[in-house]
Amino acid sequence: MNPVPIPAAIPAGREERAAFARALGRVGVFCGGRSSEREISLLSGGAVLAALRAEGVDAHPFDPAQASLADLESRGFDRAFLILHGRYGEDGAIQGVLETLRIPYTGSGILASATAMDKIATKRIWSSLGIPTPAWTAPGPDGEGVEGLGRPGGRLVVKPSAEGSTIGLSKVATGDGAALASALAKARACGGAPLVEECIEGREVTCGILGQGAGATALPLIEIVVPDANYDYQNKYFTDAARYLCPAPLEDALAGEISALCLRAYRALGARGWGRVDVMLREEGAGLRPYLLELNTAPGMTDHSLVPMAARAAGIPMGDLVLRVLAAARLEIAP
Repeated sequence: MNPVPIPAAIPAGREERAAFARALGRVGVFCGGRSSEREISLLSGGAVLAALRAEGVDAHPFDPAQASLADLESRGFDRAFLILHGRYGEDGAIQGVLETLRIPYTGSGILASATAMDKIATKRIWSSLGIPTPAWTAPGPDGEGVEGLGRPGGRLVVKPSAEGSTIGLSKVATGDGAALASALAKARACGGAPLVEECIEGREVTCGILGQGAGATALPLIEIVVPDANYDYQNKYFTDAARYLCPAPLEDALAGEISALCLRAYRALGARGWGRVDVMLREEGAGLRPYLLELNTAPGMTDHSLVPMAARAAGIPMGDLVLRVLAAARLEIAP
């Protein structure tokens, strides 16, 4: 089945919209999974499933942690809406399965998903292209390579290279060897190599993106304001401590610069469909300088999530958003 081309606008008329939804076929909403972000993925999946069904799409949940590949093949899905977060969902693994089964899927392909999930690989690409990102290193077994990183009196961020939602993340004072060793052990316990980067103290914004290549567009920026600048797992999903300012209260020129940088970073990794780039802003000289942190290729869709919020600010309600993402589902490998 050939993917339905992504429309400039979802049909407004009832009959046309219903026909569009039917043309998307039988859809599997992939959520849950085996990663440490399973809980959030289930929340996101529930929101996507409800929105698709409200639009008349023949949508069904599929949890790879509770069903086999044989089950997947027997379900007869015409396309997959991927809302798995973390490993086995955002890292190219499930994308490879769907390529093999020839089921078009939402979001980035195998390589872009794997690269974006690997924060060290992302940093290498962005750094090589001059895309501003915090100073970083992939430390050796005993933390070697961290010396001189960051500002005196500042802090470092230590995190697993292949986790999301701040899982396994620590902030330590520059020069505190004991705290660094503990943070590295915590990050390694999540699996894979840790990443250590300079902690950028300042304002936090995020940029949602829809589309692919030259046709990708940035959604309105959101500024995230939380107590003590601690946007951790609980504040992301389970409390009302965070405030979200959308559009972010920034000068137009700076907002445009940030959006352009995020689009450049998104394209540099070969991302497609949709995504979200997280950014820190630090006062330097006469103004704010942006530093890009990471790209999420399957952003959250919970009631606290940022891409739906930005889409609403752009005049795209939840129903239109999920239809646009789903309509862009495709395969990456030619038959």
